[in-house]
Amino acid sequence: MADVRLTTSSYLVLGIIDKLGEASAYDVKVEAARTVAPFWSVPHAQVYAQCDRLLDAGLLAQVRRESGRNRRVLALTERGRDALHEWLGDPAFVPVEARERGILKLWFGGRPDVLAPVQVDEHRQTLRSYEELAEEVGELLTPGQREALEFGIRYERMMVDFWDWVRHREERTSTDS
Repeated sequence: MADVRLTTSSYLVLGIIDKLGEASAYDVKVEAARTVAPFWSVPHAQVYAQCDRLLDAGLLAQVRRESGRNRRVLALTERGRDALHEWLGDPAFVPVEARERGILKLWFGGRPDVLAPVQVDEHRQTLRSYEELAEEVGELLTPGQREALEFGIRYERMMVDFWDWVRHREERTSTDS
C-alpha cells in the first residue's frame, strides 16, 4: 500500500463509490456525468487513473464479477472510508477557480457585443434546466445535493446578471461615443 496524495478528483471517486456501494470505473464515470458534472467535471481518463491510484494505495479493493463482462468492481476499504470521512469533515477553504471561457475572452479583448448575447442565452438555458430539476426531483435529493443544486441555480443567476451588465455597459459605451 503506497501513500498517495489525494486530490479532489480522488475524493470524487471515493464519494461516488461510497454512494453506490461498489462500482466499476465505468460506473463512476457514468454517475459523475449524471450527478456532479455541472459543478465538478472530471475527464473520463482521470476516473480510470484515479481508480488505479486509489486501489494501489489501499483505499479501494477490487472484486472480479464472473457474470456479464467480468469487469473489475471496486469498493471502499476501511482506509478509503476513513479518508473520505476525514475530507468531508475538513472545513478548509480553497478558493474557487472560475473557468469561464467567455470571461477569458473578455480579458484578451473579445468583443462584449458579440460575447454577451450568447452568454446570457446559454446561462439562462442552464438556469432553467437547474430550476426544472429542482422542481422535478428536489424532494428526492439529500440536503447536500439540494444545496449543491441551489449553488448551481444561484451561480447561473449571477452569470445572467453579469452578462446582462456587460451587454448594457457595452450599449451605453457605444451610444456615448
